[in-house]
Amino acid sequence: MTGHIYRDVILEQHVRLFRGAMGAEFLFMDYNALPHGANIADECLQSEDIIRMDWSAYSPDLNATEHVWDMLGRRIAACQPPPTCLPELRRALLDEWCNIPHDQIDNLILNMPRRCKTCIALSGRHTPYEPSY
Repeated sequence: MTGHIYRDVILEQHVRLFRGAMGAEFLFMDYNALPHGANIADECLQSEDIIRMDWSAYSPDLNATEHVWDMLGRRIAACQPPPTCLPELRRALLDEWCNIPHDQIDNLILNMPRRCKTCIALSGRHTPYEPSY
């Protein structure tokens, strides 16, 4: 994904509208992927007065999104039969995304205080967090 695609598809079509629905208290969270840090993405967020949460480059364990992507990847890897072409992969991704149990996502969020304490104790380095999904 490029910075332009990230801006046009994600920020303008989804984030901007969601921010409008949420109001002034909205705080946007992305992570340190290259398209997220592109100047064009920064300019878009600034022009919409969207505040971005700062993330340490050394603490990806504190981003629950990373763990949700891991859940999705594990579910796709377990597909029988596995997807063999792009349309099958697209369908499998959508199906598995919709089937991730909400209690697993809730568990990630509820465990955030524990992960934060561990991360602080380790000076921001990788934590030994083991997913329970």
